[in-house]
Amino acid sequence: MSLTNWLSLALALIWLVFAVRVYGRFYPPERHFAWARFIARVAIFGAISTILYVVPIFQIKLFFLPSFLELHFDEIPAFIAGFAYGPLTGFAVLFIKTLIKLPFSSTLTVGEWSDLLYSSVYVVSSALVYKKMRNLKGVALGFALGTFLQILVTSVVNVVVTLPFYMQLFGLSYDVLLGICQKANPAIQDLTWSYILYVNLPLNAIKDAIVIVATFLIYRSIHKLLRYDAR
Repeated sequence: MSLTNWLSLALALIWLVFAVRVYGRFYPPERHFAWARFIARVAIFGAISTILYVVPIFQIKLFFLPSFLELHFDEIPAFIAGFAYGPLTGFAVLFIKTLIKLPFSSTLTVGEWSDLLYSSVYVVSSALVYKKMRNLKGVALGFALGTFLQILVTSVVNVVVTLPFYMQLFGLSYDVLLGICQKANPAIQDLTWSYILYVNLPLNAIKDAIVIVATFLIYRSIHKLLRYDAR
């Protein structure tokens, strides 16, 4: 575990404490922000999200995608928490999951921060829509918006930031990384539009479809037990 990983963890913890304190300060004065309840919810759903994120048995590799990519479903607990208790709780679940993984990162924490960005765009945007429209239409619109934004963000960030960083970190040339991708899928001709079309789009489409179905079925079954109160 490198010094960079630990410094990232320390800075992230400081940022989380600051962000939550600011949110609590500006919380509507007529309502009381229940800190103990918030922490308990984040801890429970964060633990489940972490298990889905780090335990290999819950990670799936697809034969037509490069070997360094896999499906993981840590967004499901975050979605359920976000729908039940609001976008802040959903984001906090993802953030805690990321914090736990940071010290063990093999990518100087860039992979973990990228995952947090992608998942946050997906979960928070969907939860915001559902918070304003708490019905099936809100669920559908929230998932649609979240999926669109996540695919857009992952496409841009992967091509502009993540792939170039990995090439530098692991000492891979453009041609070597392209060869790794083409070994899984010969249709990939470059690491820009072709990568987006044959790697990023199918990866996120398949993963998001599974996450949406699982979240809908689970949340529909237990939402009354969760007792939404947006705190």
